[in-house]
Amino acid sequence: MARPIKETPTLTGKDAKRFLEKMAQVDKRRLSKEEYDKLMADYEEIKKLTMF
Repeated sequence: MARPIKETPTLTGKDAKRFLEKMAQVDKRRLSKEEYDKLMADYEEIKKLTMF
């Protein structure tokens, strides 16, 4: 039988501040549409060259 899942604790204090700072950094790392398209084109090219 499965164990019940505990509730996620609410972040407060330093933990909440650190979480918000890390979330802001994630938003800054997002790729532009042009960067994403270039990476996908490179990926497709490599995929064509490899045989698994």
